[in-house]
Amino acid sequence: MRLRLAPRALSEAKRKKTWWQKNRQSSPDLFEEEFNVIVRSIQSAPGAGAIYPSRFDIVIRRVLMTKTKNHVYFTATDTEVVILSVWGAARERGPKL
Repeated sequence: MRLRLAPRALSEAKRKKTWWQKNRQSSPDLFEEEFNVIVRSIQSAPGAGAIYPSRFDIVIRRVLMTKTKNHVYFTATDTEVVILSVWGAARERGPKL
């Protein structure tokens, strides 16, 4: 199954990876490693994750990166998965999608 990151998700993932490398001396690559595992998981099981409320007629799902406490928001069709956002789970609200 094809996977792509929306520009917003790509920017968020890069920013979080950089932050993690600078601020988590004991595990600087943890964000990138966990993100890669989640991406492979989403590709192999695109129906996984909780459904996130959307104002549009698309199903948005999210999965939690348990170690780094980020949610990955995505949509899936029969042929493609699109990651929409990588958002801190500790925030009191989700992203505007």
